[in-house]
Amino acid sequence: MKEAKALFQKLKIVSLLDLALILPTSYKNTTLSSEIIIGKVNTFEAKVEEVSNINGKLRITFWLPKFHKRLSSMLFRVTPYHYHLFTIGSKHFIQGRVEKYKGFLQMNQPKSLKQIGEIIPKYSTPLKADVMRSLIECYINKNNLYAEGLNKHEVKTILGLHYPKKIEDIQHYDQDILKFVEAFNHIKKLRGKRKDFPAIEALNGELHSFINKLPFKLTKEQQSVIYEIQQDLKDKNRATKRLIIGDVGSGKTMVILASAVMAYPSKSILMAPTSLLALQLYEEAKKYLPKYIKTALVMQSSSEGEYLNADFIVGTHALLFKDDLPKASLIMVDEQHRFGTKQRALLEAMMAKERKKPHYLQFSATPIPRTQAMMQSELIDVSLITSTPFEKDITSRIISKEEFPELLEHIKEEIAKEHQVLIVYPLVEESQEIPYQSLDEGRGFWEKRFKNVYVTHGKDKNKEEVLQEFRDRGNILLATTVVEVGISLPRLTLIVIVGAERLGLATLHQLRGRVGRLGLKSYCYLFTNDKDNKRLQSFIQTMSGFEIAKLDLMFRKSGDILDGTIQSGIQFKWLNLAEDEHIVKVAKERVKILYGAFPNAPL
Repeated sequence: MKEAKALFQKLKIVSLLDLALILPTSYKNTTLSSEIIIGKVNTFEAKVEEVSNINGKLRITFWLPKFHKRLSSMLFRVTPYHYHLFTIGSKHFIQGRVEKYKGFLQMNQPKSLKQIGEIIPKYSTPLKADVMRSLIECYINKNNLYAEGLNKHEVKTILGLHYPKKIEDIQHYDQDILKFVEAFNHIKKLRGKRKDFPAIEALNGELHSFINKLPFKLTKEQQSVIYEIQQDLKDKNRATKRLIIGDVGSGKTMVILASAVMAYPSKSILMAPTSLLALQLYEEAKKYLPKYIKTALVMQSSSEGEYLNADFIVGTHALLFKDDLPKASLIMVDEQHRFGTKQRALLEAMMAKERKKPHYLQFSATPIPRTQAMMQSELIDVSLITSTPFEKDITSRIISKEEFPELLEHIKEEIAKEHQVLIVYPLVEESQEIPYQSLDEGRGFWEKRFKNVYVTHGKDKNKEEVLQEFRDRGNILLATTVVEVGISLPRLTLIVIVGAERLGLATLHQLRGRVGRLGLKSYCYLFTNDKDNKRLQSFIQTMSGFEIAKLDLMFRKSGDILDGTIQSGIQFKWLNLAEDEHIVKVAKERVKILYGAFPNAPL
């Protein structure tokens, strides 16, 4: 079809399997019924026995020769055409809903069909029915589906739904096949979007002595991810693009520092989303990196060290505005989702040399289900760190107003031990729509009863200074979800999340991850007016961020990751990323076997 490209754009599809997966929403079935099903649409061969007019309505008695039964019909909107059509003795193929009244069969408003024996698909799309049908007939055939990499069972199922020969084709198909085709198509498209470039250089920095001198032992997963990165950095023909996703407190900082060691004597740069995180990472680098690796900090407000001569540069987005930033062969971005795509691409472009690109590592503390990680690894290499260097001892509880006196006593006990408390409010100012106190409304209560109470929120220009001061001197921090990611508060042992049911499980997990950073016995209280909330009850049963990401998917529809983000775009219609890990795994293997690095290009 010459105009196919414009039609594909109208349907918002890019591959042949996208088209194959636009399945009919209903069918017009004109095959003769093999049995009489009361309450359903039936199709019969029938002969008119009697016709009568009752108050402008046409009553017809049909004889059904196949079933040796009579059936009465009433036509309410009668035209001369109906009198001409339904004459005594005339034979018809009639279709309509069959009911039973006082033991007699009835079919009101029967249609007389000109043709029978077909099951005609109906599609709900922006295209006209005949145009959509032509498009399907042009592209969805056995040869094209085999060419896309489907096997005979998958081809048979898809063709059976678009061109059903019998009613069983649309009633008894295997839904797992549709899940597989959806996953297979998605993975092919992701791999088709990946573009690899040669690296500026191979990086072979000596790592052994750095790891041996650490005052603690790295976890097996930390070691495994570092090994994967080591193999990446050695390749000068392909600049790595790897996303490292680590659960809260899984030790991503050590992976970052190990990567800087492997880059040496070449330069490496790490960009963090906030000054506080940049400063924290810089302090860790100064503490653990070998002394021969010169480290510098670049921020808008203040900087440390000579970044022009540094081997490892840590900074915020202020790095993007340094015209004299030295060229680095490895760039890293921490909490990558908090930067815009353009900001991340700009840092990469600043380091590129013609077609050669720096090795590029991204880090995230937002766990995703393994199924999603498996898919995203077609677009970018993905490593998961699911374990932590030590087991956190956090008790999670759902509480409401009745337990507030008990909570207050517990807060006093923690402060007496020189521990810290975090109370997260749902919003800054009072709102009629939310049945909880705001930060502004609640602060008076805490400031009257406790010393060293600090307050901050997302729009607070001094929030990083407040967090820094609280870390050193505070007892209670009142905040919004601004504290969700990153900051290390070693003495924090108790968190109260007000209106917890309003937040996603991933956000709750990040907030809970603020406590117990050094293994102290800690507590997470979910304060809610909805104590029977199933999501919250599921949340308190597990500490695994990856398990919580799976639960999150079960409580809401999963999203598309084609555009590089994790939860946006089109929805999967059949595939359930929370439950269909095996199907995704098989689809991924099929793509790898069939296409290697280069799957069929989209249409």
